[in-house]
Amino acid sequence: MTHFPRFRLTALGLIASATIATLSACSSVPPGNPLLEQARSDYRVAQDSPQTRQYATTELSQANTALSLANEAFARRDEPGQVTHLAYLAKQQTALAQAVARQRAAEQAVITANAQRDQQRLGARTREADASRADAQAARMQASDSQARSAELEAQLRDMNARQTERGLVITIGDLLFDTNQAIIKPEGLRDVEKLADFMKRHPERLVLVEGFTDNVGSEVANLRLSRLRADAVRNALLAQGISADHVTAQGYGESHPVARDDSMQGRQLNRRVEIVVSRDASAIPPR
Repeated sequence: MTHFPRFRLTALGLIASATIATLSACSSVPPGNPLLEQARSDYRVAQDSPQTRQYATTELSQANTALSLANEAFARRDEPGQVTHLAYLAKQQTALAQAVARQRAAEQAVITANAQRDQQRLGARTREADASRADAQAARMQASDSQARSAELEAQLRDMNARQTERGLVITIGDLLFDTNQAIIKPEGLRDVEKLADFMKRHPERLVLVEGFTDNVGSEVANLRLSRLRADAVRNALLAQGISADHVTAQGYGESHPVARDDSMQGRQLNRRVEIVVSRDASAIPPR
């Protein structure tokens, strides 16, 4: 029988004990589960997503619970099939949370877009309403201004003794406002011309036709010449007041177109006249 030294037996015993302890420790660590590892990774991704945390809080919590059950089963070294089943459920619950988050985020985007579109429509309707009110106010102001201008026009026409005719407004400058047999307007006549010029400046779209007439005393040629000279005198007076030459024309008719009989002094005085025809608007004045 072979005898070993006592210290060698003691050393061999220590080595054997360490080897057994190491093997026991290795056998206590359960083998890894690939599906559980994937479930853990998926959950970390979902947990790090602001979208999932905002729109799928409940579903993410349920995924966390499912993952905890799988982790606990793995730690208890339950049957690998049971651990795999719980890991699958956790993975599916995490996927559900992410899908729900995407759907709710999309729905919220639609709601936000609709709200913005409604706000834009409301803004457009508000602008349209404001524009309508502004147009109505402008129309009222324009109407008021038109009424004021009409009232002013009527006052001016009354001051010039104008009368309405089919050809337009007619203002008459009588023979007494000219020197006898002359085409020089007296100061009284010039005041009427100044009033007419002021009216034309306020209504620059109007046209003016100055027509001269005489009675039948004297030769027809002399009367026609005098009527033209007097019509030209009024036209020139208007031009001197700043009225455009394109807006004023003159015509002499002599002893034609009388307004009274020439067999009396009063009738002849009425026939010796200058009539100023003012157009109704920018249209031409109809001829006689």
